[in-house]
Amino acid sequence: MKRLLSILITIAALSAFVLPAAASSPTPYFNIMEVVKDQTVTIQAYNFPTNDSFRVTMGYYGSYGINGVVVATTNTGSSTSFTATYTIPSTLAGSEQIAIRLESPTSDFFAYNWFWNNPPSATTPPPTPIPGYSGFPTFSIKSVVQNQSVTILTNNLPANDTFTVTMGKYGTQGVGGLVVATTSSGAGGSLEFTYTIPTELYNFNPIAVRLQSPATNYFAYNWFWNTNSSVSPTPTPPPSTPPPSGYSGFPTFSITAVVKDSTVTISGANFPPNDTFTVLMGPYGTKGVNGTSVGSISTGSAGSLSATYNIPASLAGSTKIAIRLQSPTSGYFAYNWFWNNTAP
Repeated sequence: MKRLLSILITIAALSAFVLPAAASSPTPYFNIMEVVKDQTVTIQAYNFPTNDSFRVTMGYYGSYGINGVVVATTNTGSSTSFTATYTIPSTLAGSEQIAIRLESPTSDFFAYNWFWNNPPSATTPPPTPIPGYSGFPTFSIKSVVQNQSVTILTNNLPANDTFTVTMGKYGTQGVGGLVVATTSSGAGGSLEFTYTIPTELYNFNPIAVRLQSPATNYFAYNWFWNTNSSVSPTPTPPPSTPPPSGYSGFPTFSITAVVKDSTVTISGANFPPNDTFTVLMGPYGTKGVNGTSVGSISTGSAGSLSATYNIPASLAGSTKIAIRLQSPTSGYFAYNWFWNNTAP
């Protein structure tokens, strides 16, 4: 379960490129499920209109797949969700990041995303249960000294375990990276550690960092900009109240529209019922932690939501902006980010 949540949180952090063609509900979107370098990409699509035909294009990262290479046509039939595998065109072979787009020429519905064309080749076996421990470890980036060190702050770290710390290129999740330290968790929980950035990664941006226990297989990963910074974010604790009856999983949201320097519209799914979330925005990379409050939203009895928020003046002119929804009552949260350019 820990691995699944970690994967989904990462996916959530990378899915800011999903945009619908119109302000209808539900919003079509898709996640990247598997990549075979220079060969294929597999997606899982949700909320697509039935009996529609979508042209699938791929292009360079940042193009949103617009005017990309046509690789397939997908008919949705009677299903709103589907899994599909597409061939990566030879013209994009060797690209690090590739944009992919599904767009209907008849209904104008569309969704897009992007993927790393060099996914980690290693797989992580499920963790060994630890008596008395539940959940999974996470950590936030507290500060960075360029080309020297990064300081992290852990949350819910298992006690009496030893973690191998690796760093690597962004997108690798630290898998197969350079070993920079071995860390003993001691009493576990919330702990602060500082690690030296290896010379092989000097001037690389961003950098992935991973903590993984070879004994229990518990792990956590994150990434940071290799520039001087000190954001001192407080790691978000797991939900502090029992989940509502019948509720499971965690909330997510996608970006559905942006008006540059003005507003952003979101569409959320699987939010806990009868809860209130504070909406925060901040610089890209902060995950919205300690950001500017731009509003709040109550979930009511429905798990889905849609809302539009003003971009604060302090973030006007930013290229990328982080946005976060967090409940001060239950502790549930979700975050994402968006390009500060008008779209669609």
